[in-house]
Amino acid sequence: MTAVGVRLSAALSRVAPSQTTAMTDRAIALRAEGRDIISLSVGEPDFATPAHVVAAAKAALDAGDTKYTAVGGTARLKAAAALHFARDLGIQTDPSGVIVSAGGKQAIFHALLATVDPGDEVLIPAPWWVSYPEIVNFAGGTVVPMQTNAAGGFRITADQLEAAITPRTRWLLLNSPGNPTGATYSSADLAALGEVLQRHSQVLVMSDDIYAPLRYTPGRHATLAVECPELAERVLTVSGVSKSHAMTGFRIGVSTGPKWLIDAMETLQSHSSGNPASISQAAAVAAFEGPQDFLRDWCEIFRARRDRVVAAVGAIPGLSTPVPDGAFYCMIDAAPLMDRFGDDRALVLHLLDHGVAVVPASAFGGQNGFRISFAADEAKLDEAVRRIGAALA
Repeated sequence: MTAVGVRLSAALSRVAPSQTTAMTDRAIALRAEGRDIISLSVGEPDFATPAHVVAAAKAALDAGDTKYTAVGGTARLKAAAALHFARDLGIQTDPSGVIVSAGGKQAIFHALLATVDPGDEVLIPAPWWVSYPEIVNFAGGTVVPMQTNAAGGFRITADQLEAAITPRTRWLLLNSPGNPTGATYSSADLAALGEVLQRHSQVLVMSDDIYAPLRYTPGRHATLAVECPELAERVLTVSGVSKSHAMTGFRIGVSTGPKWLIDAMETLQSHSSGNPASISQAAAVAAFEGPQDFLRDWCEIFRARRDRVVAAVGAIPGLSTPVPDGAFYCMIDAAPLMDRFGDDRALVLHLLDHGVAVVPASAFGGQNGFRISFAADEAKLDEAVRRIGAALA
């Protein structure tokens, strides 16, 4: 029997719960029941937040910095974010062209909600981050999947982009390095996509660069606003401190792009969350302005873990994975096992029964596999892959 007055909005009915958080929550619940579960489902660095960042948060508390700030972020953090965009991404931006949000997810939500009308199409390369299509659905837009595969490096091509664009196309969403594949777009890749985008002036581009500091390929990070400066007024670049500085709980994202879009996002933010937490903003200033050398060590640790997992997974019959270029995920192909399990959700539940929590590829718009996060220590990774092998033996 339905309770009187229970009626959810049509917008919410278009959104499915996040399968990554659902799997993580399930692993936590099983642990609470006494089960031994290794969770490789969450995208969160296992390193401690750098000491100088924690010290800045404590100093802000001691100074009584606990009041409202400007909705779009403090002037100090906007300036620090502009420093980050220039130093780490090559994007020259004025602090007035920056907005600070409660994580990168909020920035993406507000940008799409401010610009997408019913019937507008949003191009999303698949496999994709789980929240991209759900945010588009909530806004009333139409998700247009652009399938990629391991053989093609999990990257869309210029021809594929040209074929997908219609007069209704409003956005292209790019994530490099990508979640869940770890794939990156090179300067040449972006230049080719940029040539197509120049012919379609109605298309905006979301460049989600949150994992940019966590790359394992030589050379600098390539981002569309730099590689194709003629498109800069149509590109929103999203970044933050969650992944690069192990600050997921601080909930700070930073974005830069055309002023009309930044202003629109700030209008929405003024009526949703208001300003991000003042203490978190003070910590993020220290993250951007403070020493960055620890990132070299973190990247080397992640690289070693990546290589360890790729080799171990490759030794399990029925499983394979390409070597990711960045981030801390492996997209595992399990197609040879589908006759046995039926689909990847059944496979993932089987692995959970054997003590390992991962996320099915179908949660990311993929199929016949699962995503592993290697943001865990070596002992846990070794034991998790051992359990996976035993479960599939």
